[in-house]
Amino acid sequence: MARTVAELPSGSRVTDYISLGVITKSFPVDAIRAALETTGRTSVRQRDLPAHVVVYYVIALALYMQSSYREVLRCLLEGIKWLLGPGATLKTAGKSGISQARTRLGWEPLQKLHDEVVKPIAVESTKGAWYRSWRLVSLDGSTMDVADQKENETAFGRPPANRGSSAFPQVRLVSLVENGTHVLFGTRMAGVGTGEITLAKDVLPSLRKGMLCLADRNFYGFKLWNQARSTGADLLWRMRKNIRLPCEKRLPDGSYLSRVYASRKDKRHQKDGVVVRVIEYSLEGVSGAEPSYRLLTTILNDEEAPAVELAALYHERWEIETALDELKTHLRGSKIVLRSKTPDLVKQEFYGLMMAHFAVRGLMHEAALKADEDPDRLSFLHAVRVVRRKIARFASIPPSGQESIP
Repeated sequence: MARTVAELPSGSRVTDYISLGVITKSFPVDAIRAALETTGRTSVRQRDLPAHVVVYYVIALALYMQSSYREVLRCLLEGIKWLLGPGATLKTAGKSGISQARTRLGWEPLQKLHDEVVKPIAVESTKGAWYRSWRLVSLDGSTMDVADQKENETAFGRPPANRGSSAFPQVRLVSLVENGTHVLFGTRMAGVGTGEITLAKDVLPSLRKGMLCLADRNFYGFKLWNQARSTGADLLWRMRKNIRLPCEKRLPDGSYLSRVYASRKDKRHQKDGVVVRVIEYSLEGVSGAEPSYRLLTTILNDEEAPAVELAALYHERWEIETALDELKTHLRGSKIVLRSKTPDLVKQEFYGLMMAHFAVRGLMHEAALKADEDPDRLSFLHAVRVVRRKIARFASIPPSGQESIP
């Protein structure tokens, strides 16, 4: 039987049928439209690149960091050529048109969409995502180079270097990672002059009861510790060894209970102290290990979480280093800077990058569940390459939310 050539529904535009594969799966158009409406960025009139399409385009930019703006758009449009029949050509907006569309969109809808959708995805059967009943997450920060433009330098600053300043302005980011899936969530960014502790204050509200948060000693501070534990999550943070923590009660597993205070004055008067459990240990025979380690935890019952298990568990904090490396090296590309030339578009591109990482990690999680594997054992770089090859070949999904084209 002869095939019927598919046609575009009446009144539809080619750009309404951009195929985005796993991105549309992770970020359905209804969520995008809601973010646009909330931030007041819905397209007022019909355009070649309406706002919801530009959101998908910005996320896709992160998958093709080494390609030009027009080439990324052309790649997305390749997936719908079959709709127009043999020999059809597609009109791809020029660099100026793309830039204007991105400027109209701004960064607020991307951050709103990110905050609404990008969350932990591990299920009960996800290997490596849990310690007993706790969902494992880690807290850490990093930096990224951005385009060497005066506006970007003014907005974000340059870090100092051995001789003068660095070659590029930088943004700083702080994020939580779900250890088992490497999903980065709750992420916040600012100029490089903003400290990690300052950014962490805006990240910690993403913690939830049932999580166990790991963090390095650089994050410990009485106020930040209290803010984190007020979320209902449990904590396992490393602490500097120069802070005195008197033993109030020794527990059977070798850990002990102590108290932390907001100031020396409060400690001297034993006022408003917070009870913590302290775990001290060393790693004998391990190359590169420090002489000793000290951990604080909100889990006060040693039977619920023995000290030897928590000591081993803490070193899984390095999972966030791996996730940040995926983001900065394998997805963005080694030594490649964020290409946007204005601060607003840098923020937009940043959240597009975070959402692209989430989409790829979501795909990998599904694959791991089907294969009964630990997501850590799957190659992130291979997954990115597969998505890049297949993104223009997935069945098109009408952004209007109507049924898929046959």
